[in-house]
Amino acid sequence: MNRQLPSLVDAAGDAAAGGRWQEAERLWGQVHALDPGNVQALFSLGVHAFQRGDSQAALEFLQQARAQAPRDPMVLLTIGRVHREAGRPEQEWGAIVAALEIDPYFLPALLGKGEFFEQQRKSRMAADAFRNALKVAPAEPEWPSALRRRLAHAREAVERDTQELVEYLGGRVDGKGATANQSPAGRWDEAISILAGRTQPYHSHCNQLHVPRLPALTFYDDALFPWMAELESRTDAIKTELQEMIVSRGEEFVPYIQYAPGDPVNQWDKLNHSRNWSGFHLYAHGKPVHEHLSHCPRTAEALALVDSVDIPGLCPNAMFSALAPGAHIPPHTGETNARLVAHLPLVVPEKCSYRVGFDWRQWREGKCWVFDDTIEHEARNDSDQVRVILMFDVWNPLLSPAERDMATALAGAIREWRSASDSL
Repeated sequence: MNRQLPSLVDAAGDAAAGGRWQEAERLWGQVHALDPGNVQALFSLGVHAFQRGDSQAALEFLQQARAQAPRDPMVLLTIGRVHREAGRPEQEWGAIVAALEIDPYFLPALLGKGEFFEQQRKSRMAADAFRNALKVAPAEPEWPSALRRRLAHAREAVERDTQELVEYLGGRVDGKGATANQSPAGRWDEAISILAGRTQPYHSHCNQLHVPRLPALTFYDDALFPWMAELESRTDAIKTELQEMIVSRGEEFVPYIQYAPGDPVNQWDKLNHSRNWSGFHLYAHGKPVHEHLSHCPRTAEALALVDSVDIPGLCPNAMFSALAPGAHIPPHTGETNARLVAHLPLVVPEKCSYRVGFDWRQWREGKCWVFDDTIEHEARNDSDQVRVILMFDVWNPLLSPAERDMATALAGAIREWRSASDSL
């Protein structure tokens, strides 16, 4: 190898990176003169010729590069780009297909496929190609700078197509309202969203005990909880005790998330040991907090009304849950679908919202709801005031008394197994 080549290649690359195109082309010409089969030089000279508007010279250089490196998809894709600018769609398509035959996951070729369909005014086929491109692309913060603009365009095209599909599907089923009214709330809106590719199905993900064959319902029908109306009627009394606790024992609202040093915090890094989400605990991990309960007798009486779940070491839990202004509880899932979680909203400013699975809701002071927290859920307080609810556990009403006993036994057995010391 000529000793000048490495330094010439480096210099040409530096010139191109610095936008000194004429200098870069001159240096690549010198590399080509010393090494006529140098693929990098042939490819770069082809690109420079294309930039100058000399499509014929560009194709000559690029075809030579392809002969030297027939398995390089970028060479093929660049040949396709030259054909595009020259108004030769058949040759452009052939180059894109050939590049994808070499590497079906080659991101620039997947983007090129979508762009080709756009040029042909086939927007739906373009959106499908862009969807595939986005599937193999890294997360947005890691998008390659050279592809960032194209990836952003691909995402916009997919979002536009998805919205159009959602509207189309919704229009086709508008006349089926009577049937939909007999179905659980939100079922067919979510079916449309899943079919259109906007969302994925939300399943129950239990961190501990999973009871199979229970339906993954987001919010449960109020009629399943005969204690609910009486609890709601005591909202004012409970809220009065909350306000008294905030004044007299506000320091006992402790961060809800408290991981020890060295524990993986995952999505909880912003809330770990933060009072942005804090709780005044009345029951914790199956045990009553007697001191707090003694200061909240009316709340304790109200909690005694509910069908409280009893899984030692895990449930019940009950607390005044405070979410600070601007705070966000990130998407997460709970411990077991044998229990459900109830919220009784007490202090609810505007711009506070809650999501369970596909369903977004707004808290309304004094209106209780019960949901399955093993389905992904999150909370937002986009107001400038604190939001406070009474949060507590109840049994899943779809479990029989015998099944409740089984859940308690299984949870206790696994806890004993994991805590027992190994013995010889």
